[in-house]
Amino acid sequence: METTAPVRLESSRLDAALGAVRALDIPGALEPARATALAVAEIVRGLEADEDVVLAALLQPLIETRILEPGAAAARFGAEAARLAQELIPLSRFGLPSDWTPERELEPAQAEALRKMLLALIGDVRLVIVRLAAQLYRMRAAKSADIEVKRKLSIETREVYAPLANRLGVWQIKWELEDLAFRYLEPEEYRRIAAALKARRTDRERYIEELRAGLGRALEQAGVHATVQGRPKHIYSIWRKMRAKQLDFEQLMDIRAVRVLVDSVADCYAALGVVHSLWPFIPGEFDDYIATPKDNFYRSIHTAVIGPEKLPVEIQIRTHEMHAHGEHGVAAHWRYKEGTRTDQAYERKINELRALLAPADGAVDGAGAPRDFLDRMRVDLFRDRVYVLSPKGEIVDVPIGGTPLDFAYQVHTDLGHRTRGAKVNGRMVSLDYVLKNGETVEIIAAKSAQPSRDWLLPQSGYLASPRNRSKVKAWFRRLDATRNKSAGREILERELTRLGVAAPPMPELLAELRLESSEALHEALGLGDLSAAQVAGALQRVLPTREARPTEPARARPSSTSGVQGEVQGIGDLLSTFARCCKPVPPEPIVGFITVGRGVSIHSSACANLARLAARAPARVLPVDWGERPGALFAVDLEVRAFDRRGLVRDVSAALADEKISIDSMHTVTDPHDRIALMRIGVSISGLPQLSRVLGRIAQVPNVISARRRK
Repeated sequence: METTAPVRLESSRLDAALGAVRALDIPGALEPARATALAVAEIVRGLEADEDVVLAALLQPLIETRILEPGAAAARFGAEAARLAQELIPLSRFGLPSDWTPERELEPAQAEALRKMLLALIGDVRLVIVRLAAQLYRMRAAKSADIEVKRKLSIETREVYAPLANRLGVWQIKWELEDLAFRYLEPEEYRRIAAALKARRTDRERYIEELRAGLGRALEQAGVHATVQGRPKHIYSIWRKMRAKQLDFEQLMDIRAVRVLVDSVADCYAALGVVHSLWPFIPGEFDDYIATPKDNFYRSIHTAVIGPEKLPVEIQIRTHEMHAHGEHGVAAHWRYKEGTRTDQAYERKINELRALLAPADGAVDGAGAPRDFLDRMRVDLFRDRVYVLSPKGEIVDVPIGGTPLDFAYQVHTDLGHRTRGAKVNGRMVSLDYVLKNGETVEIIAAKSAQPSRDWLLPQSGYLASPRNRSKVKAWFRRLDATRNKSAGREILERELTRLGVAAPPMPELLAELRLESSEALHEALGLGDLSAAQVAGALQRVLPTREARPTEPARARPSSTSGVQGEVQGIGDLLSTFARCCKPVPPEPIVGFITVGRGVSIHSSACANLARLAARAPARVLPVDWGERPGALFAVDLEVRAFDRRGLVRDVSAALADEKISIDSMHTVTDPHDRIALMRIGVSISGLPQLSRVLGRIAQVPNVISARRRK
């Protein structure tokens, strides 16, 4: 027979550290900080945390109140403990919004966001037990506090910290947090149930310990290898069950409860026989969830018996595998108790965190295997959302990569529409700033709604959430149709000008985009249902179909003397080069012109130079087309106009680097009168879609007036 019980962590290093803190000579005003440090460290020590975590709990209040400087703490107690203590400081300030009052109800979603944010803020996940221990100390110390202080602290504990302790399986803290919160919030009910129990907690614990020991001996004599666990129900749990099931205190069968864990299903029924041979069972209080599992796959045997001193006791019997499944699987105890909807990703992370907080079995590699695991957990845990604060302290979650604009739309759609600027931690930031956990975001809003169509461009980085982009689209959809068409026409003309496409093939383009008319195209662009990048991609696909192809185009063969062999079809073995006047890019329609002494010059069909040459010598015009050459790059000249400032060239270069585009040449001239810089940049691109993306990125650079393809 095996038993489980909390074990006090014995360590001469810890004892020395606690003694050193008690001996510190500090002013009387700082004495509460020392008392907090010692009390929280003792609670954490009782949870079998490792030495550095216990020392971090001890040092955090001392470093925060400047009793000890971080450097001195590291030198005296160890660098790792001092580092963890500093990570604990922001967590010590975490809780309900500063302006929250007990009259305000805490919405379940807000309580859940608080719990998630707490976990997201933890750099080293072991520190969660320190924060729970600190909350327990605060609750114990609040016994003599004002009623309003106790009420606020108790609601925070009940809604945030007790459920978190429950989910993480830190049972020693969970039940005391719940009981203290219940005692402060419902003192009359607490006293009534306490009186009904007719015994102090220590007496009830003694009863369970004696029952557990007797059952363990009986199981051992019967040849059943078992682990027997037990503890009396705490007062808050009793009150919840009475209220939920509309029962009187005398009708409760599980005020005292024991759990028996065995190795096999056969042992479950053998243990059940031992239990019923020791004490008479209570009719109507037997459930075999092994033979008939619950809908959530929970499996266990539940029975209630009249135990020693003629008191009712609930006994649960299950295998170790069933217990693990009940604690960590779809039948997890916390979800059954709280009745919340399943969030599988969050549940998985909670289970990983619970496994991490559990004491390790066996020897550990001294080189730091557990440390490597913790490092992985830092990266993986709670990284699917980012949790930030409003100026009032309310929690708002945005997706990874979320911006202040995402934050505004999460708070309220109207606030998003009216957004004009944002502050993060009191500092002005751009609307594409990527938010981080724990930051405070303040939105600067106009009186009227006026979203920007630029917010819809994915490459602009303004909105990470597709749902929020849909809100912007919906706003434009409600606008007058004439205004949408006008705006869409401007977007199309601007995109064609930027790409240097003079005469797009509208019938083929409309067919490719599955639109009925040019007006429908303009309206789709104006509403945001279609982006300029999508138009560029469609042009890439339809432009070659407009160009007449030769009946039997000659196959291009590799040639060391040809600059475009393999990229252009229809020139045979002739020497050929791209015309420097227009520098055509796929899929623009192209035409060859036979020169004297320089082979075939490849022009864009819309090139003005080609038109003059063809007028003088039409016989030299040669129909050509783009060949198949995956990965080919084509030279393009870009022209950027911007108000000059320091760092302009660096930011434009960064926009090109983000698209993995190499700069072939760059020339910048600034007009001394109006301080407008003209940048001419030679780059190599793969086609029109990439050109559209990079021009859009450059246009978003601060101070840039325009960015277009130069011909």
